Amino acid sequence: MANRKSIIKRETKETNISLELDIDGGGNYEMVTGIRMFDHMLSQLAKHGIFDIKVSATGDDQHHLVEDVAICLGRAMAEALGSRRGIVRMADASVPMDDALAMVAVDISGRGYTVLELPFSDNDMTGFPTDLIRHFLEAFASEAKINLHARIIYGNNDHHKAEALFKALGRAMGAATRIDERISGELPSTKELLEG
Repeated sequence: MANRKSIIKRETKETNISLELDIDGGGNYEMVTGIRMFDHMLSQLAKHGIFDIKVSATGDDQHHLVEDVAICLGRAMAEALGSRRGIVRMADASVPMDDALAMVAVDISGRGYTVLELPFSDNDMTGFPTDLIRHFLEAFASEAKINLHARIIYGNNDHHKAEALFKALGRAMGAATRIDERISGELPSTKELLEG
């Protein structure tokens, strides 16, 4: 299989992002966004997806920075996947964390779409607005050209809910991007086409 890596740079008047992704990595990460809670969540995605991800990002506010990191990560994912031949394509994961349980299902279909059920209480995210999690997932799915369904099933603590969600996203994306040797480089589609 080809080297499934990507480097994306994005510079606007609002942000400056540099992102490196290795789909076939070992779960290594280096996150420097200036938002400690966001770095913590991105680290969960890398560790539990077994991706190598390196992010260096600065921005004029949290909203623009989170959105642009999501755009870069989505573009890196789409680029690194290349033709998408031989991938598993669809996967899901449910992850508990103490009081919280989150579920994520993905389809690397070539079509960006999200269905999100994220009941946060805005109770303890150390200055990181929980609405930015929704915004991150929407921008990521759109740029990666994936269907992403995510649901926080229950929980009381917003940190636990968010962390379970990012771990589940990592697990689902890690499983969906893996190569399935049984299909020997074929596209996992009856149409023989994954849009995008």
